[in-house]
Amino acid sequence: MIELEGVPELIDPVMVAAFEGWNDAGDAASTAVGHMDREFKGEVFAALDAEDYYDFQVNRPTVWMEDGVRKITWPTTRLSVVRIQTPKPRDLVLVRGIEPSMRWRSFCNEILGFAHELGVEMVVVLGALLGDTPHTRPVPVTGVTSDADLATALNLEESRYEGPTGIVGILQEACTHAGIPAVSLWAAVPHYVSQPPNPKATLALLNRLEDLLDLRIPQGELPEDARAWQVGVDQLAAEDSEVAEYVQTLEEARDTAELPEASGEAIAKEFERYLRRRDPQQPGDYASEGADGVPQFRDLGRPPRPEEKDSADGGEDEDEGTDRGDDDGAA
Repeated sequence: MIELEGVPELIDPVMVAAFEGWNDAGDAASTAVGHMDREFKGEVFAALDAEDYYDFQVNRPTVWMEDGVRKITWPTTRLSVVRIQTPKPRDLVLVRGIEPSMRWRSFCNEILGFAHELGVEMVVVLGALLGDTPHTRPVPVTGVTSDADLATALNLEESRYEGPTGIVGILQEACTHAGIPAVSLWAAVPHYVSQPPNPKATLALLNRLEDLLDLRIPQGELPEDARAWQVGVDQLAAEDSEVAEYVQTLEEARDTAELPEASGEAIAKEFERYLRRRDPQQPGDYASEGADGVPQFRDLGRPPRPEEKDSADGGEDEDEGTDRGDDDGAA
């Protein structure tokens, strides 16, 4: 039985979830939820029992010191509540954890139990996948749902993905079967520089979440971090002619594909976002990270392998930098 002592009555609550691992390329999704938790000073009110869902040989606990006392942090999934005030008060139930190693159905049922008790109106699951996208262009974010009516109402894509999936896909389907509206937002991360962090992809997910839920999320240092990340990748790409040529090929393909989208409506939408941000009243063979925090490349220029490619309708994609999934969990 779920007991939620100390949790106040929530206002139009929406659950926003992200999980480290298979569906979190560049840690973009989990970092987005962590950013909201910090900016809105969320307090954890519940945590799932790590013994039930995690293989500790895959996701190791960590030992740390506090005032001379050794403590252990276990890998798990935690829930917190934050209140957003603009443009109107609304509560977000933030779910942040690691993709479970086992018992995925029980894991999702426990999450849905909290959603039911808290009166959650909709669940939004954030994910990030590897794709043929250049780092020099805006990060594509695809909104996907299994609900045809919700797809029409919120201008989302109706998922038709078939193939291996992660906890993001499993949780979304569990919500659908439980009668809870569910959406997943997928950011595409350049496959040739996928190692975390990717603040540009994190920022893109937060911007898309703002549009979806009609709310304001303080960006903090993310815009500056995103610019620094892109400059660092630009410099490294410029030093390798093969990489520069490959990036140019991706740019041309992206620009050609998106030319029809350069409409007055798209431009107006970006201008509205700019005006909101100016409101003074609102508060792989992949890259590795060098000692100075700037990404470094290894064997750049190859396209992703077939299993790495994202589906046309925002399906899941494997992040080779993690090994936290478990095939049995998708059964």
